[in-house]
Amino acid sequence: MSAVITIPSFNATRLAASSRLQQEYFYNTMAHGYPPNRDYLWNIFRSVDKDGSGFITADELQQALSNGTWSPFNPETVRLMIGMFDKQNRGSISFEDFGILWKYVSDWQSCFRSFDNDNSGNINEMELKNALSSFGYRVTDEVVSIMIRKFDRFGRGTILFDDFIQCCVTLNSLTAAFRQYDTDGDGVITIHYEQFLKMVISLRM
Repeated sequence: MSAVITIPSFNATRLAASSRLQQEYFYNTMAHGYPPNRDYLWNIFRSVDKDGSGFITADELQQALSNGTWSPFNPETVRLMIGMFDKQNRGSISFEDFGILWKYVSDWQSCFRSFDNDNSGNINEMELKNALSSFGYRVTDEVVSIMIRKFDRFGRGTILFDDFIQCCVTLNSLTAAFRQYDTDGDGVITIHYEQFLKMVISLRM
């Protein structure tokens, strides 16, 4: 069994830059040392490293992050980021990893605020579509609505900062996986059912 899957056209240059984001954080940050305020970050890291192991788990990282509301940071987003920055695949991150992750989250926060036009602390469908368009994704209103429903944990028709990170990283992972099969770059692939399953199941989301 095979299937033909079509994806709307997108800006390949901007998408490639987006998919390199994680690697750039590692190499650029390691080349120039820790982000500013290392002592400040160390105090935060030490305060959540309850067992003094020198590593923090997803549960401990969740305590260090804020989504701008009184609600806890989305545990799925935390798990996703642990997977991205855990270089040793141990299920936890070191202080070195934490500093890079903190910069990653800070940059996403700046991005989020730039599209939160009404300063509500959340993003609605139109704001999300504008954000995705600026990243180079050309998706329909229907797809944006589906994404809002998928990542809206509170049923308000909007997504918070932590959900926004999860939404964008998930979309990037799916698109990167799709592009592995879209060798001619026309936005259409023919894929066997088993290949499709392997592609989706192997994604770290």
